[in-house]
Amino acid sequence: MKVKGVNLGNWLVLEKWMSPSLFEGTTAEDEYYLPTQLSREVYEARIKIHRSEYITERDFTRIKSMGMDAVRIPVPYFIFGDREPFIGCIEELDKAFCWAEKYGLQILIDLHTAPDSQNGFDNGGISGVCKWSQQPDEVEFELTVLERLAERYGKREGLWGIEVLNEPVLEDMWESMKVTERYPAADPEKAKGTKPNTMEFVRDFYLRAYDRIRKHMPKEKYVVIHDAFKLKAWKDFMQEEKYKNVVLDTHQYLMMAELQGCPQTVEGYVNYIEENFEKDIQEMSQYFPVICGEWCLFNSLAVGRDTKGGQTVLNGQEGVSEESLTPEQKREIYQALAKAQLKAWDAGSGYFYWSYKLLTDTVNTPGWVGWDSWDLGRCVDFGWFPTER
Repeated sequence: MKVKGVNLGNWLVLEKWMSPSLFEGTTAEDEYYLPTQLSREVYEARIKIHRSEYITERDFTRIKSMGMDAVRIPVPYFIFGDREPFIGCIEELDKAFCWAEKYGLQILIDLHTAPDSQNGFDNGGISGVCKWSQQPDEVEFELTVLERLAERYGKREGLWGIEVLNEPVLEDMWESMKVTERYPAADPEKAKGTKPNTMEFVRDFYLRAYDRIRKHMPKEKYVVIHDAFKLKAWKDFMQEEKYKNVVLDTHQYLMMAELQGCPQTVEGYVNYIEENFEKDIQEMSQYFPVICGEWCLFNSLAVGRDTKGGQTVLNGQEGVSEESLTPEQKREIYQALAKAQLKAWDAGSGYFYWSYKLLTDTVNTPGWVGWDSWDLGRCVDFGWFPTER
């Protein structure tokens, strides 16, 4: 099993930095507060237009032509339309399955958010709040969402697998990312009691989720668990005969390597990728198939300034508005980093790039130089990313 894929980020789960115009006229930093600052009609219109235009049939043919064989689709906990005021998006996922099956792609459904969030990141649905695991009713609700997804798509030809939960955060990552500073809560009252999850809770949730999903999904489809940013902590987990086709997902970004002290030079990045990403994946592949479910070419060297772990102008960081490198220099950096990272993921069972597209205008909006590398389509077009046609 080797998978080559790309994430359809910001389609069904919004991220403001990837599509700033959706948030125009509001101070909302995340999907939770967007409907509180727009009228129902405007909110519904924006969301429906965004979903219908952001990803279409043509994107699936483009992804196939890039040499990919799968897509990872982040979905929200309100996908079934049963959590006001949010609008469900099950019809969009239905369409994606039809497109995927028509054009020979597989889908990894990734449950990306939880009520009151599993991480406090903007991509967890509500910034600066992380309380989901403390609410048994909401934990149960999340399990029912997984079960309903498995029931609906478990036997579909286009299903590769279901990822139980994206990026639940534990204490060490909470501290090193300074989550509450990086993602300040809009409502301090709402954020009261916010804290990281415990490993004990995450493990228990994964075991329960596996049972609920497997009731409806055949053994040959994959159940994917995220490493909670601790790749090597899972050697003793789900090793019993009962657990079939469990895949461990790790997210490895160069911007996080920079926070760990990785030198911001091509040689520094390549060494770090080999000594850390590749070796750790090799080690853990003795226990699980390991995929890198999120990664990209973004790095501070190509931006021209230390981004302090990929903080954007939206995080209050001053961005770079003038290119300091020639297109040739950028191409050399990105090609070297693409080669090293693809080799590292090849030590495991493959990857999903983050992300397929970005609607941020990195040319006309000051401060976004270097952020185009999050967009796989642009990386392919500029010759930064190798494609096998």
